[in-house]
Amino acid sequence: MMNSMLLPAFDTPVDDAQSVFRLALSAMSEPGTIHDTAHSLALDELAPATYALCLTLLDRDTPLWLAPELDTQQVRTNLAFHCGCPVVSDPAKAAFALFTPESLDAISWLYTGTDRDPHTSCSAIIQLDSLEGGQASSWYGPGILERRSMRLPLPEMFWSLRGASAFPRGLDFLFTAGQRLAGLPRSTRVLHAVKENR
Repeated sequence: MMNSMLLPAFDTPVDDAQSVFRLALSAMSEPGTIHDTAHSLALDELAPATYALCLTLLDRDTPLWLAPELDTQQVRTNLAFHCGCPVVSDPAKAAFALFTPESLDAISWLYTGTDRDPHTSCSAIIQLDSLEGGQASSWYGPGILERRSMRLPLPEMFWSLRGASAFPRGLDFLFTAGQRLAGLPRSTRVLHAVKENR
């Protein structure tokens, strides 16, 4: 049964992983810019960009938490085979977490690092239907010249949860939709509606 669930991963694992890693770095160093992974291979509930990030970032040393709506046997089987990452039931123990808009309340359980070691925090990947179409927000901070406008279709709850940690603690986010991705590091400040969130 396991063999029947296995699906292809990258055609050229090293080159493809390096390419996606560079895109993820660009997305995080230039917050609010959108990048195309050019990968069309999806995995059950995972969009192509989400799957590409998993194949690039996950390994046996990166415990993963899956939102219930993404947690299928096919997803678990392929990530175990291609990445070797353990899947954890407790979000607080995850190095990476995969979300959809329906499961964002679990963000409050993720580890946000410490003032001394903020880089040890969990990194979250949020899979959306689109990277556009939401309420406008203005982003500013490192990697942004003046300000950058984004329209991620996220509920107000997300911005409230993101602002719950005091910098330098916090979470780094990658957003995916189809083959595209964008990044929001903890250092970026966001002016959303009439409320400013860190």
